[in-house]
Amino acid sequence: MSGALIYKPPPAASPVTRSVTQKPKLIEILTPTQAQTVLETLRDKPLYPVVALALASGLRRGEILALRWSDVDLDGGALRVEQALEETTRGGLVFKSPKTRHGRRTVTLPPSTVAVLREHWKAQQEQRLFLGLGRAEPSALVFADWDGSARSPRALTHQWSKTIKTAGLKETFHSLRHTHASTLIASGLDVLTISRRLGHGSPAITLGVYGHLFKPDDRAAAIMEAALKGVE
Repeated sequence: MSGALIYKPPPAASPVTRSVTQKPKLIEILTPTQAQTVLETLRDKPLYPVVALALASGLRRGEILALRWSDVDLDGGALRVEQALEETTRGGLVFKSPKTRHGRRTVTLPPSTVAVLREHWKAQQEQRLFLGLGRAEPSALVFADWDGSARSPRALTHQWSKTIKTAGLKETFHSLRHTHASTLIASGLDVLTISRRLGHGSPAITLGVYGHLFKPDDRAAAIMEAALKGVE
């Protein structure tokens, strides 16, 4: 897997009556060096702002493609996830609301990503004016096709796979979300905040996927010792 960190979580215990065992999923995480390689490979390419946002926000593919400029607060450095774009088996595109209340959320953005989005907005307006489409409305999609229509999630995945090969990597687009989560975990950010940022229904889901990345913290005895000093 091109040096990516891969974790194979143990299968959950199944009832005795169950005869089929589900296969655990592989989790692909880009190393910091690989993430930088990806960004450098894509710089000045149409896919760059999409990938930069994916790494910085942890949004799912469909959530990124459903983003509208009205959902993005560049001055405030944040965006609001309100919908996700799904592609049906027949190739149709459907905008859907988040499956859980936590899926609809606000995600803060680092200044560098805000700068990327500002440049993307400028380039998008220039392209529209060149094509005679006029200035984009606030409801326009952030990552639209050339005519302003929604981009196919499958087409994005194909574009990603094709481009990433030039960097000598094979990781999936979803690995950007896993990389985002693992980076936050490594920094010591608490699981509840990470869960809310990822749009998980509960921290239990986050722990089920990324629990192996959390380092054990055995300071409990020392904390209680300090808290109870002088009580007796």
